[in-house]
Amino acid sequence: MIDHMGLSVADLAVSRAFYDRVMPTLGAACVMAVSAEETGGTYEGAGYGVKGKPSFWIGTGGALSGRLHVAFTAASRAAVDAFYAEAMAAGARDNGAPGIRPHYHPNYYGAFVLDPDGHNIEAVCHQPE
Repeated sequence: MIDHMGLSVADLAVSRAFYDRVMPTLGAACVMAVSAEETGGTYEGAGYGVKGKPSFWIGTGGALSGRLHVAFTAASRAAVDAFYAEAMAAGARDNGAPGIRPHYHPNYYGAFVLDPDGHNIEAVCHQPE
């Protein structure tokens, strides 16, 4: 249903360094970047995805007021653990260590961190073990 989404960030370089470290734990990477010259304005951004398709964008525009929540699919519980560990090493703030969240469903294994702009970023695996 959603083709792609984007977040405005306060400091593109800081956020890009964070996501460049974290996204590979989920099998994704920065697959595209655009400059202000290319967009015909002041927007600069970086798009993360798999197989060359950017699905998650970060870009200039200043910090948003309020916190957004984005949940990324993880292929395994080990990938959720790796996401959390790398995010914490990259300076994220803990918002929920890896673990089962049975109030969602019995196999919901997720981890939550706050990115450099305070957005609630999650990795979740729905597979048993």
